[in-house]
Amino acid sequence: MSLLVVGSVAFDSVETPVDKIDKALGGSATFCSVASSYFSDDVKMSGGVGEDFGEQNIEMLKNHKIDISGLDIVEGEKTFSYGCVYRDDMNVRDTLFTDLNVFEKFDPIIPEDMRGIPYVLLGNIMPSLQLKVLDQMTNLKFSVCDTMNLWINITREDLLKVIKRVNLLVINDSEAKMLADEGNLIKAAKKVMAMGPEYLIIKKGEHGAFLFGEGQIFSAPAFPLETVFDPTGAGDSFAGGFTGHLINASEINFETMKKAVIYGSTLASFCVEKFSTKGIENLSKETIEGRFKEFINLSRVD
Repeated sequence: MSLLVVGSVAFDSVETPVDKIDKALGGSATFCSVASSYFSDDVKMSGGVGEDFGEQNIEMLKNHKIDISGLDIVEGEKTFSYGCVYRDDMNVRDTLFTDLNVFEKFDPIIPEDMRGIPYVLLGNIMPSLQLKVLDQMTNLKFSVCDTMNLWINITREDLLKVIKRVNLLVINDSEAKMLADEGNLIKAAKKVMAMGPEYLIIKKGEHGAFLFGEGQIFSAPAFPLETVFDPTGAGDSFAGGFTGHLINASEINFETMKKAVIYGSTLASFCVEKFSTKGIENLSKETIEGRFKEFINLSRVD
């Protein structure tokens, strides 16, 4: 099945308690596209980069058979750059800089031949841009949207418009509570669901994820890891793995989503084991299936 991924493409400079890296490939569209490419052989990526993006990054995306004809390379501009430092508790990070560069003027014009794609994954970008993408799609069957606390704070009205139009919303636990203005996570989930989406995923970092929909709740664990190098792309890798697997299911419903959540968590667990996209660049289907089975066994009761 064809999947359109729209989001940011960036250079990340990240320091964690383990190590640090400068100007490494990142961005929501990047992680989502690479993760989903293990499940779909027709991933199309839309974003904007500067002329400094580099041939090696283009080749990596092409090696994953990602269609980058929707990637706008702007001459004379620099690629969006982001820097942060993670504290000992890697759920907390301090932003050092955000240089929007080419992304400041990013205008997601979807190529004509991509507007009929039935499945869309909206990476974490401004809600007004997500709305613009939705307005251009002509044959949508299922849409997944990721967002963050910044957009909840400064562009809430646009975000609410997006939430009403997408099939599934992905947020983390603190964002769910913020969006719903509710301290209890289950109550917050019900309030967010009432805003419009058919399904909701609430990520809980090292504590797993909740899936809500069809009057049901599914709780998935996180994979236990001794060392986490870089959690920056974990959420996007989760969204990519989840969506990539889901769109290939015979039917999209709560049952198939439960399995997709585990696959999303599987890709996220590989992502955090290395910096940048390195943890998800060279996986095999056997490696993914092996960890997926380990995930299943974490909660199985005979």
